[in-house]
Formats: sequence, C-alpha cells, structure tokens
Amino acid sequence: MVQFRFLGILMAVAIRTKKPLDLHLAPWVWKQLCSMPLGGLDLEEVDLLTYRTLQGILHLENSGITEDNFHVMIPLDSFMAHSADGRLVAVVPGGQNISLTFANRTEYVEKALDYRLHEMDLQVAAVREGMSTIIPVPILSLLTAQQLEQLVCGLPEVSVEMLKKLVRYRDITESHQIIAWFWQSLEEFTNEERVLFLRFVCGRSRLPSNPADITQKFQIIKVDRVRSSI
Repeated sequence: MVQFRFLGILMAVAIRTKKPLDLHLAPWVWKQLCSMPLGGLDLEEVDLLTYRTLQGILHLENSGITEDNFHVMIPLDSFMAHSADGRLVAVVPGGQNISLTFANRTEYVEKALDYRLHEMDLQVAAVREGMSTIIPVPILSLLTAQQLEQLVCGLPEVSVEMLKKLVRYRDITESHQIIAWFWQSLEEFTNEERVLFLRFVCGRSRLPSNPADITQKFQIIKVDRVRSSI
C-alpha cells in the first residue's frame, strides 16, 4: 500500500509539473480515480473471457442449458471466481460453501462482477491518498477518465507536428534544406524511435497534451566545420 501511495504522489507531481509519466493502467482505474461508477463493459474492456463467461451463465435462453443439466454444462459449482491475478477466490464471504445453481445464477453473476470491478478498491484509495498530498483530489470528480489520463500520462504518440513546436533554430532557418531532411527523417521514424529521440533531446518520454505546457525546448544549431588543408 505504501508503494501505491507513492505512485499517487508521482502522478500528482506529473500533473503539477506538467511532465507526464509513461504509465499503462487499466481504463477502469482512471475511472475509479475520478469517482466514476463501473459496469460490466469496464470488465469486458480488460478481461473479455471472464465477462463472456459471466454473460453466458446469466443468459441461458438459447444455449440449451436447463435446470436439469446446469451442473453438467457449467464448470463452476460454488460462488467462486478467478481474480485478476488468476487465483480462485470467493466472491462473497463463505462463497466456497454456497452452491451455484440454476436458480441463483443471477445473484452469482452480480456478485462475481462486483468482486472483479472492486477488487482493487484499496489500492486505488491508496493512490488517491498519495495524490491528495500534492493536489486536491475532490477536483478529480470534475474530470473524465480520459482527461485525467492525459494530465498524468500526456500524449501516447510523439508526433512530428508536436516536435516542431518544441524546437528553436540557431544560425539556421526552418526553410533550410537540412531542416527539411531532418523532419523528413523523423516522419519515417516509428513512434518508439521518436520517443527515444525525445528522451535524448529533452530527457522525457511523453509530451503533455497541451503544447502551452511545454516550456523546455530543444535547439538545432548549424555548425560549420573548418576543413584543414594538407
């Protein structure tokens, strides 16, 4: 929990300093940080197999599964489900002792879905606690999940057009042929290669979504080499 709290501090610092972090978190984590409600589609986005399994148990209308053959066709026999890390856990207290039946399958699906969507609540709360030491976290509820992710992580793609807003020219003009070749080369880079370039010239891996937040620029300098004669 201490590490999750520290992650929250780092995320808040990224927002304050406008220096994004290269983070890859599940979409529903950003929603939870913004105090947005979660639903089945959020689970579908990160764990399609589990979502479809739960939907299959719930909707048996056209599957040929009846109360008589339910235990033969459904591989689960109690209120247990797989957690995000693959462990088989009880979705309610004492769930290992509650039999899953045709009659209570709707309750099972509701409990299993609720468990999966909220199994990281304590960790998310620790992240929010860390963020609260730097920024007022109640304002996060005014943001969408996508807006918060962009504030913390910036833009996932390093575009050449954005890089052009970061450059200063010294002893050379933008219209020079060498500069044209330079930008043409960057256009041919993959995004991963442009990230490496950005890290080399600016020491960062992500760019903020708002160009106005970029204060550190890199410089292109024309250097004329003096040829020595023999």
